[in-house]
Amino acid sequence: MKYKIIRSKRKTIAIQVTAEGVLVRAPERMTEKAIRRYVEENRDWLLAHVKRMEERQKSQPPVEKLSLEEIRKLADQATRVIPERVKHYASLVGVTYGRITIRNQKTRWGSCSAKGNLNFNCLLMLTPPEVIDSVVVHELCHRKEMNHSKAFYAEVRRVYPDYDRWNQWLKENGGALMRRMTG
Repeated sequence: MKYKIIRSKRKTIAIQVTAEGVLVRAPERMTEKAIRRYVEENRDWLLAHVKRMEERQKSQPPVEKLSLEEIRKLADQATRVIPERVKHYASLVGVTYGRITIRNQKTRWGSCSAKGNLNFNCLLMLTPPEVIDSVVVHELCHRKEMNHSKAFYAEVRRVYPDYDRWNQWLKENGGALMRRMTG
């Protein structure tokens, strides 16, 4: 089975099945042999998820791809909108943050680095404003909890009580938006 390895400063190994293929996220020092063994140990799970992804892709209607010009305009808009939302919610969460970067990604809506730098997907500009706020709050709350624990989600919901509603909207509609990304 083919897979791409992404090494980082993480402590654990994880497998992710995406429309682009299988990603294995591994700690920097993990050996190739240990990675192969982990993939082999999870082969049944992996094959089932690959099959499910293939079936999902077949059943999805085609989407109109965004042009590079459209993506640039979304990124420009995001550069104006998202920093204001971050500034607003950072005070409510009670955290500071570093650099804000707008990206055009196919798999993530946002991320927060250990240094407090925030990344957001320009495709958020195609979502309702409430979705943008829910992603902003999610990433800012990682400044307090760099995980997805109960404590993390309690903080997210404290700051943004409608989080679950808009997170569900993103789960239901986000895939179609991500498929519009060119390249």
